[in-house]
Amino acid sequence: MERYFYIINIAVEAVFANRFRSMLTALGIIFGVAAVIAMLAIGNGAQQEILEQIKLVGLNNIVITPKVQIENNTEDDEGSPGKVRGKFSPGLTLADAHSIKKIIPTVNIISPEVIYDTYILKDGFRKPAKLSGITPDFFKIYNLTIQEGNMFSEQQLTDGKAVCIIGPAIKSKFFQQENPIGKYIKCGNIWLKVIGILENRRVSEGITENLGISNYNNNIYAPIQTVLLRFKDRSVVTGNSLQGVSVFVSGNTMVAISGEEDEKAKANQLDKIVVQVNESAQLNPTKKIIVQMLTRRHSEVVDFEIKIPELLLKQEQKTKDIFNIVLGAIASISLIVGGIGIMNIMLASVMERIKEIGIRMATGATKKDIVFQFLAEAILISITGGLIGIMFGIAFAKVIMKITDILTIVSPGSIIISFGVSVAVGILFGYMPAKKAAEQDPVVSLRHE
Repeated sequence: MERYFYIINIAVEAVFANRFRSMLTALGIIFGVAAVIAMLAIGNGAQQEILEQIKLVGLNNIVITPKVQIENNTEDDEGSPGKVRGKFSPGLTLADAHSIKKIIPTVNIISPEVIYDTYILKDGFRKPAKLSGITPDFFKIYNLTIQEGNMFSEQQLTDGKAVCIIGPAIKSKFFQQENPIGKYIKCGNIWLKVIGILENRRVSEGITENLGISNYNNNIYAPIQTVLLRFKDRSVVTGNSLQGVSVFVSGNTMVAISGEEDEKAKANQLDKIVVQVNESAQLNPTKKIIVQMLTRRHSEVVDFEIKIPELLLKQEQKTKDIFNIVLGAIASISLIVGGIGIMNIMLASVMERIKEIGIRMATGATKKDIVFQFLAEAILISITGGLIGIMFGIAFAKVIMKITDILTIVSPGSIIISFGVSVAVGILFGYMPAKKAAEQDPVVSLRHE
């Protein structure tokens, strides 16, 4: 062991004797390792974002939303434009949700939802918010938990009691100095008693925009019967609901527009139905059955849209994985280039140190000792480059996240892999120069000037 320690000491002295050249040799390894760590960090961040998005939309979910109806125009026998009357559709209703749950065996749970933009008023403080009429299955589908208080009881759901569960953001805005449980809050024109507070769920603004979901922390949740009975039920036609409706013609289509912001919601009792199936393999077959069922229930009028967020996100994940593999492969090329740089510099070093090699071999050093010495120099350079590259890689990942707002996660695995590759590159590309040095004729080497 003393012999090997002595040879390693000689290798260290040789590296430090040529600090500048050694650092230049290590640059390829440094940037290669840094690039691999940064690219893997971007890939890990993208994967984490996809997992968070899947949690937000729930697993094995099918989302049904209403769609604006358009009536087609044609020309009559005299060439005058005439309107083709479409069949009447009741729109998306609670009856649709109950039928899906009752008839389709692959359905696990179902969550009908009605959403209204309204205002919250308490102690003279007024803020805009969303009121969601839901059932307890809503919280199961989206993996939401109650931090304080209780879930809606059967009686509250059936009788449409004036109770609500609030998001943590509502609590921080309106109940800063008091416990909201048991207190009342005015939502639109109705007073609701707070019976529960949701646990905080971190939701980025970009995710909510991409998936079309609301921020759970900012909403008020009441039983769906409470919202339909006490707040508003769009399926009930009144004189007020018919006011402000106008029609305009665009090309061959006639579109009805109301003074309200969301026309598609005007004709639909519900804003959304989320269906959760038992297994992912049942998503597409269940979707087809739902399309057929709703088309029949809506008098052959396709006034709804059906999406499967999980499949869309998995496709996005697959695309990102391919992109990350390409980026990782490009970054790995830097390591190979760095290895070639080590080999070239070490070969040049052998030519410069032929006399040193001859003296060492004349004083008892074996070919094995010479190979070990030059191989140790190459490995030392690659290890040093790898360590510096790790620091640069972590720094690059943080800079990328700060500048571009792209989530990056540096995992221990990526550090181990990149460092291991850098050492392997040093061994692989350092062996050839070491072997060439060991094959030198000691007599010829001693005569070399």
